[in-house]
Amino acid sequence: MGAITPKRSDYLSWDEYFMGVAKLSALRSKDPNSQVGACIVDQDKKIRSMGYNGFPRGCSDDEFPWAREGDTLDTKYAYVCHSELNAILNYRGGSLEGCSIYVTLFPCNECAKAIIQAGIKTVVYADNKYDGTPSVEASKKLMNAAGVRYYQYQPTQREIKFTV
Repeated sequence: MGAITPKRSDYLSWDEYFMGVAKLSALRSKDPNSQVGACIVDQDKKIRSMGYNGFPRGCSDDEFPWAREGDTLDTKYAYVCHSELNAILNYRGGSLEGCSIYVTLFPCNECAKAIIQAGIKTVVYADNKYDGTPSVEASKKLMNAAGVRYYQYQPTQREIKFTV
């Protein structure tokens, strides 16, 4: 029997892999200001669903507004579906009980409610640029009360390159 070739040691960790999928999903968003992605994973490390922020199915992203300021009906806020909610609603396989969600931005309070109701137990987020706002504070309060664990993804200094 010959010498055993050792396995690669520079492979992606699970957190790197799933956050990478969430970041890739975010690139599908047509929002000119905020591109957010989400990836839902079960306990066996299988991807259940993905989502990104955008308008609901059938609502043209050429006809609805992308503006951030102005009257409510003239801004995106009344129409855009967040990445977390999209990932939850995109899943057609039954229960998401016990799953984890990787998201590029800390969930707002509305998404926190959907996460809790879906049975998702862990939130891994990349950025929390709205920390301290009422929406994020409410989100933390809800998730703490419901026993949903959350933690910030710790990126490595690794540069990920795609080769073909």
